[in-house]
Amino acid sequence: MSRLAVTAIGADRPGIVAAVTRVLVDHACNLEDTSMTILRGHFAMMLVVAAPQGVTSTSLEAALAPVADDLGLVVVVRALGDPAGTPAEAAGWRVSVHGADRPGIVHRVAAVCAGHGANVVDLSTRVVGPDDRPVYVLLLDLALPPGLAVDRLRADLEAAAAELDVDCVLRPVDPDIF
Repeated sequence: MSRLAVTAIGADRPGIVAAVTRVLVDHACNLEDTSMTILRGHFAMMLVVAAPQGVTSTSLEAALAPVADDLGLVVVVRALGDPAGTPAEAAGWRVSVHGADRPGIVHRVAAVCAGHGANVVDLSTRVVGPDDRPVYVLLLDLALPPGLAVDRLRADLEAAAAELDVDCVLRPVDPDIF
């Protein structure tokens, strides 16, 4: 059993998930970790699948090619090596940022987190609100290194938020909620 990463992106339309996962089922691949979303009308999916012996990144990408052509998707399949980094289940903290949209918010907040050794395990952004008063929302899930001074991270995030003129909250995440 090997693990493969499958990514697909294209204009959103009904049937993408069904078509892609049909190919995976046909090749006896099991979905493990997944993330799918719609960004400004474009559907993006990232999947980690367990593939049986004989199913390679090349053969699976070739099997997905007709679906990609039919649905106008860009599909890439890559073999995954040994796990690296922090597992997603290590996440335990969430940073919520919201305020007026401007360039640099994600970079500044992520840089503060990285400066404390915090690993970003999930990140999403949205622009919400009316066109004449858009609000930028950033959510980051973090895995913090053992012994990290959370109060110091919180203070540095609040300082960055003040520079960016946005609101920022760091809080623990309930591990029982997905």
